[in-house]
Amino acid sequence: MSDKEDPFFVGYLPAPKSLRWFLAGVSLLLILAFPLFSWAVSVTQEDPGPSGYRFDFGRQTLTGTITLAPYPTLHVTEGSELVAAGETILLAGVGKFGVANRVSDFDGALATLQGIILDRGDLRMLQVAGGRRGVMAAEGEAPTLDIEPLGRWRLSGEICDGKCLAGAMRPGTGIGHRACAQLCLVGEVPPVFVASEPINGHEFFLIGTADGAPIGRDLIDFVGLYVEAEGEISLRGGMPVLIIDPETVESL
Repeated sequence: MSDKEDPFFVGYLPAPKSLRWFLAGVSLLLILAFPLFSWAVSVTQEDPGPSGYRFDFGRQTLTGTITLAPYPTLHVTEGSELVAAGETILLAGVGKFGVANRVSDFDGALATLQGIILDRGDLRMLQVAGGRRGVMAAEGEAPTLDIEPLGRWRLSGEICDGKCLAGAMRPGTGIGHRACAQLCLVGEVPPVFVASEPINGHEFFLIGTADGAPIGRDLIDFVGLYVEAEGEISLRGGMPVLIIDPETVESL
């Protein structure tokens, strides 16, 4: 019988000499492997493009015509260095809430709003500041918005909440992404349909319903999924709007 003992590692005792090089090699391998794995995961993710809060431009003061349906928007008549007159932008409050209750008295009228801009491509949103300066009455006559019908379309893509999409968060997939978006839409943040293929040069569409009410649970359940849907598309003050037919929405 051999008296040779196999080396055995005990955490509170010095490591046997024969195991030290093995443990050092494994430790070095793990130290190198984890950063490489993290890098590999990051570079394989789809780039959602530049977006975010435009804190670099500071708080914006914009005047324009408020439209409540299908969700609050501002057609800018007096812009800033970041937002030009003639643009129509989405409106939302701080956190996961819309601003319909704050601007309800200004439907079709001029108002001056203050807040921070979020943008992604040609999608822009104003996060309206709290307090009295966030929403103020403005003098003057509100211009009539041009509405250009583009007909009925069947399109594929994803229903998103407009605030996260515009840059409040990085778009993602899975249950966490869907739950975040659903909470925003329950709070009446404007929903946006992201089309897989541009229609008349537009890929972001503010979603509305035929009765002008916020979207219901039947549509919120499809948030964050790849879907097909039909609806009437129009440009309202330049803002692409999809009046969606809930009965046509199906997950792909």
